[in-house]
Amino acid sequence: MATGYLIVQARTAQDALPLRGVQIWIMDAGERHVLHVTTDESGETELIALETLDRTLSLDPGYDGIPYTGYDVLAFAEGFQVIHITGIPILEDETAIQPLAFIPMRKDQRTTDVTEITIGPPAVSMRGMRSQPGSDINPLVLRQVVIPNPITVHLGRPDSSASNVQVSFPEYVKNVASSEIYPTWPKAALRANIYAIITFALNRVFTEWYRSRGYSFDITNSTAYDQYFVKGRNIYESVSRIVDEIFNEYVRRPGQIAPYFTSFCNGTTATCGGLSQWGTVSLAEKGKSPLQILRTYYPKDVEIAETDIITGIVTSYPGSSLKKGSTGLNVETIQTWLKRVRRNYPAIPSITDKTGVFGESTRAAVVKFQKIFNLAADGVVGKATWNKLSYLYTSVVRLAELDSEGTTLGIGTVPPDAVLRTGSSGQDVITLQYLLNVAAEFNSAVPAPGQDGIFGRETEQSVSAFQRAAGLVPDGIVGPLTWKALYNTYFGAEDVIPPATGNGVTEYVVRPGDTLWLLARRFHTTVDDIKRLNGLTGDNLQIGQVLRIPMSSSGGSYFEYTVRAGDTLWLLAQRYNTTADAIRSLNGLKSDLLNIGQVLLIPA
Repeated sequence: MATGYLIVQARTAQDALPLRGVQIWIMDAGERHVLHVTTDESGETELIALETLDRTLSLDPGYDGIPYTGYDVLAFAEGFQVIHITGIPILEDETAIQPLAFIPMRKDQRTTDVTEITIGPPAVSMRGMRSQPGSDINPLVLRQVVIPNPITVHLGRPDSSASNVQVSFPEYVKNVASSEIYPTWPKAALRANIYAIITFALNRVFTEWYRSRGYSFDITNSTAYDQYFVKGRNIYESVSRIVDEIFNEYVRRPGQIAPYFTSFCNGTTATCGGLSQWGTVSLAEKGKSPLQILRTYYPKDVEIAETDIITGIVTSYPGSSLKKGSTGLNVETIQTWLKRVRRNYPAIPSITDKTGVFGESTRAAVVKFQKIFNLAADGVVGKATWNKLSYLYTSVVRLAELDSEGTTLGIGTVPPDAVLRTGSSGQDVITLQYLLNVAAEFNSAVPAPGQDGIFGRETEQSVSAFQRAAGLVPDGIVGPLTWKALYNTYFGAEDVIPPATGNGVTEYVVRPGDTLWLLARRFHTTVDDIKRLNGLTGDNLQIGQVLRIPMSSSGGSYFEYTVRAGDTLWLLAQRYNTTADAIRSLNGLKSDLLNIGQVLLIPA
């Protein structure tokens, strides 16, 4: 038997928080137990070798079977919904990267929901006819070609009641490429297909194909209309590397701005006037370049263009790579991003170089970051690494502000009694929009509305999406049940922020009313220890200030934990790097039975 590989990544809040100690079971299609693994401090498993079929089968358009072995994953993380994935395709010599986007349980939730994800065969193996409506005239609608980040995808045919999801554009392209074709194909064939996928999506955005028709999305995942996207599926390392390099490049005609309408089909069971997916394989095997392959199916003068307009990216890529020896503001920017991301991903080594100087410690931090996020680990900050750093920095900072921003908004612990709907405005709407933004961090099915205090169409769509996710009637009206669900989601999200950063230290964001004395009592430590660890010379604290709190000091060697649904002594011991016996002994427990709401002392 041939061998393929799998890496599972367990994270939450759009990758801002890695989840350590997640329990993962991997089974073959017959549901026979294969192996059990757990995630490390970066939320990632080791590289797992799995048996599969010979890769040559996936290069043969005449092969009538499924040219790979599918595996199932069942994953448990304390305090989160269970995830069950069926049919992860493992191909010979290819590494499948399976993300697990965990959604925290709500505070009042007593039973654990299961997120089901089914990954079927790629679109290239589908036998149905394919029709992608559009115009190759490419009418000018937008003034510039922009990368929509995130892009909004409708999970069904245009007129269906299916939900919308928002995903970063590079991740969307990786998902589609992994869902459309096989990663075993020659590199030139992969690149040609990925160029077609990118350009097709940008054409939909540029021409406002759906939005001009009154729809609230950019593209669908229906192969009858657009291109295949499977929410929550795995991507392949070979595909990911190419997309990170070219996600803002697209196909166009000379002298035109618009992305060309790059329709495509498999070229065997379905034929079309555009690119033949299987045909790209034979052309690549003959030595054709990606551009030569594209010119075989599209006009002979098409060219590859690039756009630097990427909505949602905090700071645009400076245009040239940063590496050891580089200096200046751009270096200081990535050092700042890495230092902040490191709080959530402590495996990234600390940076000791002078500010603005790209030295060896900066390079080491970049290399580890690249390894964690499946980028080429060369220690050079090119376009792909810059954009991923920018995205992660934005996510972790937004998450870090969850407590302090919520307090500043005055959301309190009791929901407003106002009923809000389209046309409402004011402070309660700002609170609503803030809570929806928090929900969106943990659930991509909920779009994040702007926080302008005006209940418009965008807010209504976000409310409806949240109501669907919470099992409520999706009427877009915020009444008592929706308020309660929003508050339960918010306080549940607070609870999943990891309390420890390693070495017996936790990070804490100062809130109104905090004093060193109160914090020392809360965390079973002393005022002197907190001051010493943070280099404080006085007792004054600032709201939003980040303090490092010792978890093991002269004041105590434990912290308090409130038992939630699904907790066991074994799972708590795994999560907090202790033993079930140590927890049992510290709390004087006579059995392993735990009650929801019970307060336990956990050894630090």
